[in-house]
Amino acid sequence: MGACCNGDVSSLPHSYDAVSARDLRPSKHVHDNLHGNIYLDNLSLKFIDTEQFQRQVRDFVFFVQLLRELKQLGLANMVYPGAVHSRFEHSLGVYWLAGQSIEMLKNFQGLELGINRFDMQTVKLAGLLHDIGHGPFSHLFEREFLPKVTNGSQWSHEQMSVNMVDYIVNEHHIDVDPEMIKRVKEMILASSEFTLPRSSTEKGFLYDIVANGRNGIDVDKFDYIARDCRACGLGCNFEFQRLLETMRVLDDEICYRAKEYLSIHKLFSTRADLYRTVYTHPKVKAIELMVVDALVQANDYLEISSHILNPSEYWKFCNEYAVPKDMVENFKKVTAQDIVCSQKSGGGTLREEDVAVSNVKIDLTRGKHNPLESINFFKDYDSDEKFTISNDRVSHLLPTTYQDMIVRVYAKKPELVEAISDAFENFQLKTYGIKAQVHSTPEKKKCRYTACI
Repeated sequence: MGACCNGDVSSLPHSYDAVSARDLRPSKHVHDNLHGNIYLDNLSLKFIDTEQFQRQVRDFVFFVQLLRELKQLGLANMVYPGAVHSRFEHSLGVYWLAGQSIEMLKNFQGLELGINRFDMQTVKLAGLLHDIGHGPFSHLFEREFLPKVTNGSQWSHEQMSVNMVDYIVNEHHIDVDPEMIKRVKEMILASSEFTLPRSSTEKGFLYDIVANGRNGIDVDKFDYIARDCRACGLGCNFEFQRLLETMRVLDDEICYRAKEYLSIHKLFSTRADLYRTVYTHPKVKAIELMVVDALVQANDYLEISSHILNPSEYWKFCNEYAVPKDMVENFKKVTAQDIVCSQKSGGGTLREEDVAVSNVKIDLTRGKHNPLESINFFKDYDSDEKFTISNDRVSHLLPTTYQDMIVRVYAKKPELVEAISDAFENFQLKTYGIKAQVHSTPEKKKCRYTACI
């Protein structure tokens, strides 16, 4: 990383003086099991060495775990014991890959693009701080718990990351250029708010690196896909290094060499596989639903109990089905009320509070669309023309649809597993006219009072 200190000094922003070669010079390194040695610059260390980045704190009126104690995959380690890596490691990994990305672009197009030390430091800080706003239990806190207790108000870990950046700077009096922090926050929000006005309309390609709202290819995915596959013992045939080495900026947008379209397809397909087999594993979701109930009950005090994962109280997985592909687009989420109302005549024993439903969507980041449709490629380094690649040029083996919707139903009481399974089957018959269950519920699952892991 030493070469990053030799930046071009032409066309520097007014705030460039705040970024000296000393700021970017590596002063410490840590050894990461994915990337090897990660070299940390002085300014980034000022953020890393805060209690907010290092360990549990209480801030912003709720309990936040940052970042060493916050597992990257939430409760997935209950099924995949190796999935105990934290967002601390992931954040360092994204910091490193963000630095590698912009250094690659600087080495090959630095003069053309006007990349300077200010840009390099900004992108690296955005990578380092992009996940600092996550709450306890990872995405569960944001997607499952908060909607139940906030009456529909919008909250995102990206926005909380932005709030946390400001808090850390003010709390620890970190000497950092305000313009740099402004752009760091914009880059953190880029994945969800790509169309928002930015402080600078120049160098828009910088916003493609950490959280890419343009087409979904960013170093955040590069790191978590490779890291999560390794932690869970799954194979990963996606090689992010190939994309880092061949990317190029055309018309202020990061584009990729056409030869790498299959590498990009592997990126999205591997991510979809992780969603299917790890992130939304039915047993993982069962444990998450139980934890959400505990969090809701504790909401008045916002205390996270270390004893909530009692194996004798795990919810039981009843069954699941995949929504027929011709009905996915207009799919309406299944609720506990839907299942209760589908009891067979004469039943009438189930209540909504006995049933939990998980509606799981798995796609390739672009909903019903092929993600390659929004990615621009170039033929070779002598060409300035960018173009998209149509489906028929990629492979005739591509799927005809790019998203799945899976409905899973759980019983909160083991003695109700059979009744809920029957009601779920009846719901499918009423809704689709078919018996669409993928699994049958074994007899031993209907009466066993232990965790189904």
